[in-house]
Amino acid sequence: MPVTTVSRRLDGASPPCENRFVVHDLPFATGIRTRQIGTYLSNGSGVAVGDLDGDGKLDLVFASVDGPNMILWNQGNFEFSPQPLESALSRAVNTVDIDGDGRLDIVFTNRVGPPTAWRNVASAVASASGLPVFKPMPLRGVDQPAYAMAWADLYGGALDLVTGTYDAEMKKQGATQAIMDDGAGVHLYTHRPDGTFEPNRLATEAEALAIGVLDLNGDGRPDIWVGNDFALQDQIWLQQASDSGKHPVWTAARPFAQTSHSTMSIDWGDIASDGNLAVLTTDMNPGDTSPKTLAEWLPMMSRTQEQRVSDDRQIEANVLNVHTLDGWQNEAAARGVDATGWSWSGRFADLNNDGFLDLYIVNGMIATDLFGHLPNAELVEENQAFRNLGNGVFGPAPEWGLGSRSSGRGMVIADLNNNGKLDIVVNNLRGSAQLFENRLCGGRGLEIDLAWPGSRNTHAIGAQLILHTDHGQQRRDVRASVGYLSGDTSRVHFGIPDGTRVESLDVYWPDGAVSHVLSSEVLPQTLVRITR
Repeated sequence: MPVTTVSRRLDGASPPCENRFVVHDLPFATGIRTRQIGTYLSNGSGVAVGDLDGDGKLDLVFASVDGPNMILWNQGNFEFSPQPLESALSRAVNTVDIDGDGRLDIVFTNRVGPPTAWRNVASAVASASGLPVFKPMPLRGVDQPAYAMAWADLYGGALDLVTGTYDAEMKKQGATQAIMDDGAGVHLYTHRPDGTFEPNRLATEAEALAIGVLDLNGDGRPDIWVGNDFALQDQIWLQQASDSGKHPVWTAARPFAQTSHSTMSIDWGDIASDGNLAVLTTDMNPGDTSPKTLAEWLPMMSRTQEQRVSDDRQIEANVLNVHTLDGWQNEAAARGVDATGWSWSGRFADLNNDGFLDLYIVNGMIATDLFGHLPNAELVEENQAFRNLGNGVFGPAPEWGLGSRSSGRGMVIADLNNNGKLDIVVNNLRGSAQLFENRLCGGRGLEIDLAWPGSRNTHAIGAQLILHTDHGQQRRDVRASVGYLSGDTSRVHFGIPDGTRVESLDVYWPDGAVSHVLSSEVLPQTLVRITR
């Protein structure tokens, strides 16, 4: 498939490297205002990243469970201008081009009711400031409650929506049995050519904290994975071709021998750069068994024991399922990432530009009904950073300075100052959000932005990119939804170690087309826009 490429240098300001991250408190409070935080309110909200105004700088959008949602316009050099939206009390947030006009819209799931969308109106007709105005946008056909969501191109050429309810909170919020019967569970909304969505209810119950859309069986079709809290096991549907030639059939499956008991986040990547996909789910599992840690955890554990069903494949730990010749194997313990605390969002990313995906996990819990025996009812834990040792095994990296103890929830990783290095933003439950500026030494970045004009998936969500170098290959996927309740940028990042030569880039588009891009068009330390 022929493409055109336009490149520009990643020449954002880069202070002298310090082999660590520098923390910035963002200029507004995202956390809960009340001191009394109970279960479910304690789950907090997500954050999304994307270039909303088309100026080449990635902006941020925060969902708030306790106040107004907020855009942070990126002014450069880690300066942001906040703008509240006329929406509030939300859980998940994604930035995605719903109507196919090339501009990113904003979608929230909310504490009550179905998702709400905000259309990005062109700046030329929108406001004196030149910034886009966001106006309410109907999602016709999307009418059931949602907690977690994932936008994905399931059939090649348009963006569909998968949502899951969090039934425990719905009941606590007063949902009647009739509402539960009609709307609880997992819903797939297929995006029709007329702009409406065709609903398909895949399950009648869910405790969904995360949804991943990825190809689990290697047949080239994206599948659906809903990560459930509590004793309800994760739900997986494989996409199969329909005999009638119409929409594919979705078949429930259980491909894994082990899954997390309370799945809070889903992320995936080729962690050893060997072509084998690995999928990480986070859970609640203390990182050590010291007397101090056990004294903090045991009272909660004694009050929350659940009945387990037969053939229960869940374990109370992070699970890292790696696809091997023998099928999927849980290698979390062997690779050093099974126990990281009360873990929310977990993300793979090449933080040190050495060509291998590292891992960052945000931790902590605040709930009067679970941790009332602790000061301020808070389980205070450090976020955990892990460096990929070059073979898919992870080692703790406390020297990177990412051990915040601010009870993080949603999280995104992106290059916020266009210097080729990935920065991190965390939506904390109590207090200000935090931005971790990357000042690690070594390596260069290569960033790819896909454009698919003429389709209804203008940012090519669901595309897969394979970068070939003289030191092996790297795989990245283009996503809109990621981790815990958060939204990813469609801009893809590759780390290029010093002395590495880029040979070519293959782009596998969501409809199956393939483009081959020569090394002369994908140079390190550039942002390359590839237009189909």
